[in-house]
Amino acid sequence: MNPSSTASYTAFAGRRQIASGDLRYVVRKAQNSNILCDQPPVLIFNDITGEVVDVDLRGAPQELSHQSTGVENDAAPKTEPTLPDAGARGPGRPKLGVVAREVTLLPRHWEWLATQPGGASVALRKLVEQARRANQSRDRLRLAQEAAYRFLSAMAGNEPGFEEATRALFAGNRERFAKLVAPWPVDVRDHARKVAGRAFESLDAGHVPQTKPCYTLDELLATCDYSQPIPPEDREWVDAPTVGCELP
Repeated sequence: MNPSSTASYTAFAGRRQIASGDLRYVVRKAQNSNILCDQPPVLIFNDITGEVVDVDLRGAPQELSHQSTGVENDAAPKTEPTLPDAGARGPGRPKLGVVAREVTLLPRHWEWLATQPGGASVALRKLVEQARRANQSRDRLRLAQEAAYRFLSAMAGNEPGFEEATRALFAGNRERFAKLVAPWPVDVRDHARKVAGRAFESLDAGHVPQTKPCYTLDELLATCDYSQPIPPEDREWVDAPTVGCELP
């Protein structure tokens, strides 16, 4: 078994999975499969983002290794911004990792920021950090759902139940999703369940607030207490004559 790395990739030849693991290993397996003339085109997916990796499998092994390094570098998260040269220093505090960018706000936003301690930049940084902490679980769920959707669209867009399966994915309905993808080709089905599992796990852990419940009209009417008097404003609306096609 190939050693795994931080980033994981999966290659498909048609509907058949041919490799999964670090990118160099997957690219080698994909190239071996691509040599066979009767094989369908090979697609390599980033398991974290669900995006198709652009690698030219016609190159020599040395060229493929160089491509793999470039793709992994492009896919790596950018944790530190690129700092400007000392001679071309502009606004901001580059030694602290602060980078100047353009921000457009409404006049009332600028007025409020001007009244905050430390000025607009400090206030904006505080707001961003608060939003990051408050929405961390939501963002993790959203990214997992989007990654699963990209894979589903690329590999199962023509499969029966695709649209219903994507609805179940975004609704967080694991059981319905598993049932809808069951008739799909085995490798596509199994990988779809794997990548969608990250989104379902976020919901199962209870880290993401559930969506607001939906009620039918009958359920809402069942909660009404008809013994209570109708408020005057409601009585005026009930007794008002019809002016269009309202039901009596």
